[in-house]
Amino acid sequence: MQFGLSESQRILKENARRFFASECPMSEVRRIAQTETAHDEALWRKMAAQGFPGVVIAEEAGGLGLGHVELAALAEEMGRALAPGGFLSTITAAAAIAAAGSRQYLAGIAAGTVKATVAFLESSASWDPEDVKMRGLTGEKRFVPDAATADFLVVATRESGELALYLVPRGALQITAMPALDLTRRLYKVRFENAGGDLLARGEAARRALERAFDVATVALCAEMTGGMQKMLDIAVEYAKTRKQFGRPIGQYQAVQHACADMLLWTESSRSAAYYAAWALDSASPPEASMAVSIAKSYASDACREVGNRAVQIQGGMGFTWENDTHFYYRRAKASEIAFGDAAYHRERIARMVFDQRLAGTTAG
Repeated sequence: MQFGLSESQRILKENARRFFASECPMSEVRRIAQTETAHDEALWRKMAAQGFPGVVIAEEAGGLGLGHVELAALAEEMGRALAPGGFLSTITAAAAIAAAGSRQYLAGIAAGTVKATVAFLESSASWDPEDVKMRGLTGEKRFVPDAATADFLVVATRESGELALYLVPRGALQITAMPALDLTRRLYKVRFENAGGDLLARGEAARRALERAFDVATVALCAEMTGGMQKMLDIAVEYAKTRKQFGRPIGQYQAVQHACADMLLWTESSRSAAYYAAWALDSASPPEASMAVSIAKSYASDACREVGNRAVQIQGGMGFTWENDTHFYYRRAKASEIAFGDAAYHRERIARMVFDQRLAGTTAG
């Protein structure tokens, strides 16, 4: 593996940074966050024109056919800009479709004409596929991101005791907004009443497709969290340089310097873990890749919370005021902390994978 981005990957990252600085400044993020769906169709079309929704969709399916390191580079810049809307939801659904061996909707997703999401969580709010209880296409899903703007949903359900995935058009589904901490991403409750849909996968194939999709989405989320952490650090350092106490900038005080140093450590470590996990998805075996993903998420989940805490503390009362951008990033950090499983969930997942590997080795011996 390389320990730095290639020239083409750096160009992608730099272009994404320029794009979001131009098309999605914080004033625009604030405007979109106050709309009903936190989605702006004009911004989505511009992102599609750049090829962003199709970055990891195969060329033969209409995408750019790039790797997950490129996805991480793009996601980091989206996190830095706090880009609102359903990008993460759509790539999660696209990854599930591709992992199930289908190409349905992929060309539309890559072109930006189709948006999607995954309806997985239920009342237990558990990310474990074993906890999917909804029978057939009748029941309720909760905390479904961007459901109101998605054209279709990848729905996890259970049939004859087996996990199953369906592609269900939004159509006549009953969609109700739920409270969400992150103002730039909306969550919904979705009610299904004998809904119609196309079977995508069943049984072990459905489980593998979900696990792959969640790994892809988690890598993108970890990179996005890193971008947000970097922005919170930048805001806090700039404030520490200009805010004076007792005639001196507060950045000259050791306590503030230590807090900034901690933020830098958590940010850089999260970045390393996220990019390694992205590389592993492209180049390592599936067990190694899943392990790397869980390591990255378990670390980044804790790190983003701590970086947010320090950013608010350094700025004192200003840190959580509406006029200050930090609170938007902190909201995103807290929501991302638990999305696709919090640190405790992923540490348990790591423990299960290690146990399974050792058990397999013992059995083989």
